[in-house]
Amino acid sequence: MIIGICGKSGSGKTTLANQIIENLPTKAVHLDIDKVGHKVLSFPEVKEELKNSFGESIINLNEVDRKKLGEIVFASRNEMDKLTEITWKYMQMEIDDYLEENKDKVVILDWLLLPHTKYFDMCDMKILLDIPYEVRKQRAIKRDNITEDAFLLRESASIDVSGFSFDHILQKTDKNEVKRIVKLL
Repeated sequence: MIIGICGKSGSGKTTLANQIIENLPTKAVHLDIDKVGHKVLSFPEVKEELKNSFGESIINLNEVDRKKLGEIVFASRNEMDKLTEITWKYMQMEIDDYLEENKDKVVILDWLLLPHTKYFDMCDMKILLDIPYEVRKQRAIKRDNITEDAFLLRESASIDVSGFSFDHILQKTDKNEVKRIVKLL
């Protein structure tokens, strides 16, 4: 079984995934697809392509400086599309390998962009976290140690997923909501 969890930055995707895993009687695993994106930035071929597309300034001590790269891609949809073009094929290989390695478990995928991928259609249950803006902003600022301006930049680059079909739309992730979801599995 594959469960997809979507929501904007600070909505609690990872927290919900961990709560579901804690309450499931069967083996379950969680893949934060943002972390897959971070991982592929360390691949030599990805670093080279990124350097060629975005310039030397995004490389620091032979590593991609995610903060500098983020300042570029969150400010421009075209630059974000370039980043996606470079990294997505590598991310798909990592995700496909993860799904294959864990095909005997409940797999929870979490990512805002999940509805724009083939993985969304593979999900047996699709959950959208529609958490109020102010709550998300405070969570993200605290969690990521960023400024309000940095959150606003991230938010402005965010996508709308309202046109997609979800099995559950949660506006809070309290224990009762989690138990209700787990009962449905």
